[in-house]
Amino acid sequence: MSIQVKVLSREISEYLWRAGKTVSTAESCTAGLVAAAIAALPGASTYFKGGVVTYTNELKTQLLGVTEELLAEKGAVSKECVNAMVAGAIERLGTDYAVAVTGYAGPGGGPEAPVGTIFVAAGNAEEIIVRELTGDDGREENVARASLNALQILLEKLKNDFPLTEE
Repeated sequence: MSIQVKVLSREISEYLWRAGKTVSTAESCTAGLVAAAIAALPGASTYFKGGVVTYTNELKTQLLGVTEELLAEKGAVSKECVNAMVAGAIERLGTDYAVAVTGYAGPGGGPEAPVGTIFVAAGNAEEIIVRELTGDDGREENVARASLNALQILLEKLKNDFPLTEE
């Protein structure tokens, strides 16, 4: 785990702890790395309920409620799918916030997009922030970049929802 990821994880922990909120993850191409980063700190069980890794469309539908229609129309590697993954994780895992990642980390792409196309998202029931990542730096780097960006989006959302106040 990189120093950047550790720093982000600690900041996320502080915000969730202070706000008394919970988070879950729904990951495809990052295979649980985002969940591992969030859960790496002592006491994470107070705010991290868990996560799911859904490589297949079948599991995205069964576990997260992503509709077959959405997958057929937009594909698993799309802003619509990652948005639905966040919403599904919040609903099905019973959390205040969720983070999701879906994409083509490599070595091959798919019908929707070339390798390196990854969608990351984080949010709550009121607002989900989605970011598209592009560019192929190799599987390992693509996954690391996606995990880092997912954590950054979650932290941005938490900072917006719970701004620090001067004492």
